[in-house]
Amino acid sequence: MPHLENMVLCRESQVATLQSLFGERHHFSFPSIFIYGHTASGKTYVTQTLLKTLELPHVFVNCVECFTLRLLLEQILNRLSHLSSSEDGYCTEITCDTFNDFVRLFKQVTKAESLKDQTVYIVLDKAEYLRDMEANLLPGFLRLQELAVLNFPKYCEPVVKGEASERDTRKLWRNIEPHLKKAMQTVYLREISSSQWEKLQNDDTDPGQLKGLSAYTHVELPYYSKFILIAAYLASYNPARTDKRFFLKHHGKIKKTNFLKKHEKTSNHLLGPKPFPLDRLLAILYSIVDSRVAPTANIFSQITSLVTLQLLTLVGHDDQLDGPKYKCTVSLDFIRAIARTVNFDIIKYLYDFL
Repeated sequence: MPHLENMVLCRESQVATLQSLFGERHHFSFPSIFIYGHTASGKTYVTQTLLKTLELPHVFVNCVECFTLRLLLEQILNRLSHLSSSEDGYCTEITCDTFNDFVRLFKQVTKAESLKDQTVYIVLDKAEYLRDMEANLLPGFLRLQELAVLNFPKYCEPVVKGEASERDTRKLWRNIEPHLKKAMQTVYLREISSSQWEKLQNDDTDPGQLKGLSAYTHVELPYYSKFILIAAYLASYNPARTDKRFFLKHHGKIKKTNFLKKHEKTSNHLLGPKPFPLDRLLAILYSIVDSRVAPTANIFSQITSLVTLQLLTLVGHDDQLDGPKYKCTVSLDFIRAIARTVNFDIIKYLYDFL
């Protein structure tokens, strides 16, 4: 873009990178982009110029000026409101005290016709000051695209219908829990897209009708690959400290009252799979396989094959100090079907089912 290059000198590579990340107004962008560099090197100018030249809907907020949570959230929402109502020139001031309210109001503001089906950019200048604010603020902004995604309307459904109040958390959780379980087995395993999931919810269609990975009851895998997948599932959904109880024969007596902490009430299956190192995967594998298994190239090649089949996800790299890390991306129903083919009772090894 010659016009842009004339406005921003000696920053051709940075402009090209940002252009490729932003795309067009209707394109989906990354959930968050971190721009860093030396002081007075043109970060703010390049970003502002690029967003204005490309005519992308955005709000620009300085975190030094907005030094409290309320100031920051209200500044963003009110500038977005002015942006969406620029055609008629009328808008009311928005008040916002919590990040939960911010997510709700953000969705309302961005539903305006002028912002519909477009990516809205929130630019936080001097973002390092967010670390001095509330602990949930920076993680909240990084996950804003997710927090605004698809399950929140279902969570609010009892309140909208008048069946529960906003403070009736137990009833709200009971309503959303089965919905989240389905989402964990479809959307978050990348079996269907978020738009397909939203359409299914609007049509009251069972997501199991779509042919996704968790819809299969059986898959042909080599013998040891099945045990590798089972071990990976146990490593993803069991806390590492429970390995001694489940997989060590002479671990001694462990009192259940001490083992189960009172604050651990949330199901690990609702929180999603956790990454685990290769060493832990192999240790669990050696414990659950009856015959002795040597760490041969064949075992490592089968792990690679499971990654290729997207049954495992590689979330770390070999160049890291602690080695590669993996996640198991299959559902509970799928792993139980695999376990039945090798006569393995996986339920008694799962922490959530103690």
